[in-house]
Amino acid sequence: MGPAVSENRVTKVAEPAGDLVVQRPQGLYCPPGDFYIDPWRPVPRAVITHAHADHSRRGHGAYLATAISAGVLRARLGAISLQGLAYGEAVHINGVRVSLHPAGHVLGSAQVRIEHAGCVWVASGDYYTSGHADDSNATCQPFEPVRCHCFITESTFGLPIYRWQRQAALMAQVNAWWQANAEGGRPSLLLGYSFGKAQRLLAGVDAGIGPIVVHGAVQPLNEAYRAAGVHLPATLLLDDIAERRLLQRALVVAPPAVHGSAWARKLGDCSDAFASGWMQLRGARRRQGVDRGFVISDHADWPGLQRAISATGASRVIVTHGYEAVMVRWLQQQGLQAGSFNTAFGQEDEPEALTDGGPGGVDEAGDGQTVETQTAETRPGDGQPFDGQPVDAEPADGQPAPAAPPSPP
Repeated sequence: MGPAVSENRVTKVAEPAGDLVVQRPQGLYCPPGDFYIDPWRPVPRAVITHAHADHSRRGHGAYLATAISAGVLRARLGAISLQGLAYGEAVHINGVRVSLHPAGHVLGSAQVRIEHAGCVWVASGDYYTSGHADDSNATCQPFEPVRCHCFITESTFGLPIYRWQRQAALMAQVNAWWQANAEGGRPSLLLGYSFGKAQRLLAGVDAGIGPIVVHGAVQPLNEAYRAAGVHLPATLLLDDIAERRLLQRALVVAPPAVHGSAWARKLGDCSDAFASGWMQLRGARRRQGVDRGFVISDHADWPGLQRAISATGASRVIVTHGYEAVMVRWLQQQGLQAGSFNTAFGQEDEPEALTDGGPGGVDEAGDGQTVETQTAETRPGDGQPFDGQPVDAEPADGQPAPAAPPSPP
């Protein structure tokens, strides 16, 4: 019997014997390795692709992630049992070879390469690449294609309308807007997610225009980036600005949730802007109620998704969050076996912004639903090591997939 087809015509991937990743109520599960990837319910062992709230949640017994993401993960999740890996370093988990490879999305973001019984699967998590092959996110290691039989890909911006400009051109637009506001004596409030987007904006702006102020949710994440060796310009908190004339030339970087808040009103008469890939849509800026919209995303655009998928050499592709139906249809038209997983991914990073302070918001999933922190009694496997057994490091570009792909299930 073939895979089931849902009413919206998206092929839903079943759980045939031999698949290295299947969908369970807790999240994406690797049966031979007995671990989950970015689970949305508490599980004993979780491999985490990156520290955004929809991919890394409290309550798991043990975590495996990139070593460089450890600072951000602990800042957001508290005291967790975490095993960190360098990019390309491999471990064995119940006979399954697991390694993490750069995704280009945010600091420490990774694709998860899984190899077992001659078969290779890769789960992308969120990743950034675009139609411009020489463009990348300057605040983290660029996306690295990893050869595999099956590629599990996001599709946040999986529509042909989404095509990013070059980074240099986008940041020139931001700097020109800030410069014009500074000359007019108006603060520039630039809204972007506190983890990843904010640091990417800071790394690209011209700090010579004026002082740079950040919201309290952004500052500790800046420190995590700096500790990881990422250069960011000096930043201040709003309370550090004693003179109004300095604030009038300032760029203020804050999470979107503060728009219209008491904190934002302290800026007085300011010009505001939103940095997001969604600004590509007609009317999005108007709906956000801001003066400007900058089309800046940490996710792959339509040609970037196509380029990344092609580079894996995968004959089978499973699509997760985003425009799954469109992407699956396009992949099938290219002659690939394609289906989708129904995940809880897709809303990244607003919990901490709502607290008007640092990390620690209650809306862990970013979907408006509060999540109670697990207690020691209810948290599965708390304090137990992930127990990934080291093996020889893999090359930086990942192991090539075996020559003969597995037979379709």
